[in-house]
Amino acid sequence: MDCLAPASDSASALPVWCVTKETFATLALPEDARRFADAAGFSAAAGKFLLLPGRDGGIAGALFGVAPGPRADAFAAGALPALLPAGTFRLEGELGNPRLAALAFALGTYSFTRYKAGTPRPARLALPQGVDEAALRRTVEAVTLTRDLVNTPANDLGPAELEDAARALASRHGARLRTVVGNDLLAANFPLIHAVGRAAPRAPRLIEIRAGAPGLPKVTLVGKGVCFDTGGLDLKPSSAMLLMKKDMGGAANALGLAHLLLARGARLDLRVLIPAVENSVSGAAFRPGDILRSRKGLSVEVGNTDAEGRLVLADALALADEEAPDLLIDFATLTGAARVALGPQLPPAFTPDDDLAADLARFAAAEADPLWRLPLWAPYAGMLDSKIADTNNVSSGAFAGAITAALFLEKFVGAARSWLHLDIFAWNPTARPGRPEGGEAQTIRALDALIAERHG
Repeated sequence: MDCLAPASDSASALPVWCVTKETFATLALPEDARRFADAAGFSAAAGKFLLLPGRDGGIAGALFGVAPGPRADAFAAGALPALLPAGTFRLEGELGNPRLAALAFALGTYSFTRYKAGTPRPARLALPQGVDEAALRRTVEAVTLTRDLVNTPANDLGPAELEDAARALASRHGARLRTVVGNDLLAANFPLIHAVGRAAPRAPRLIEIRAGAPGLPKVTLVGKGVCFDTGGLDLKPSSAMLLMKKDMGGAANALGLAHLLLARGARLDLRVLIPAVENSVSGAAFRPGDILRSRKGLSVEVGNTDAEGRLVLADALALADEEAPDLLIDFATLTGAARVALGPQLPPAFTPDDDLAADLARFAAAEADPLWRLPLWAPYAGMLDSKIADTNNVSSGAFAGAITAALFLEKFVGAARSWLHLDIFAWNPTARPGRPEGGEAQTIRALDALIAERHG
């Protein structure tokens, strides 16, 4: 993260004036800079950029157009690393939130370089005064970890490699890690995780990280870790399979949030649970119409093998719920219905806790880390009825798929003081400022702020 320079470098840094059309008209620019901007036709429209020449032949600074007021993108500064030349710069003018502007700049330098060299981003940003550099770096690290995991293809990131990533995180922070692998899942009463993963040559597993001590606020994170999803015997078409390396995006986001909490030394009894599987096709694959027994004891009729994520989450949530955590959060790239309802940028959040929903909405807005509450609409629970089992894993109709998936998960939670289900996309289909195309961290910054306020 050499893109960040200390705030003490601001005095010698070149200015980037962030302007709206209104503020550009009154900006106190040197006369020659004003004439150059006018001659170049700089309009100050959002996203417009212009380097200003200095009298010595160098660069005097830059102009950057931003949208005014409520239309402003808090991450607009994330476009600057691709526009600025080498040098150290400072932001002035219409910054909005200086901390978010600096974060956007840093995240705008990200590229996934494991297989191909990225485009150099030589510009550095002098941190705005008052921005906590350590906290900013923690956040950039967490988002980078999440993005890198989601972007890694399944040939290099299966259940064992996801365990390796969790182990590295636990080791870094002095946390404890244990796993239950392969047929040991049956002996340990995780039958749904085993059923989904048993067809793959890569053994399924439950990964658990623990940190902190009993007596502290108990926060448990559960992340869907389907490292690749073929759809099972209800096989996906090839077009729907292309992005299925990201079906472990819930696990990646859970690990990203865990890093935020552990790196800032949050005093919590923290638990992270990741059911890690590959949903494959073989003679051992679970079938449509199978009835599976869950950890909680509920029998589940398999209406569709492509609704496997909720099955592995069910066993993990049941385990988490046995300890009655103060806050239980699950992250999952769960349904296409969530994308139909809210698109890729706005993950739906489900919780029966109105206070939690209100606090989360407040922090989502403050952190420019958006989400939107959808209802756990009880009348739709009947859509999960089965004639021969306690529940089906999919609904009987084509409507409200994100809601019925959340209602399925709710069956496995009862003792937790508060529960939150996040149906994330974990992917940017197109690049935006500070958010390049590819894997993405969603909701973890808002949740870190919420947990800090609630539990210290």
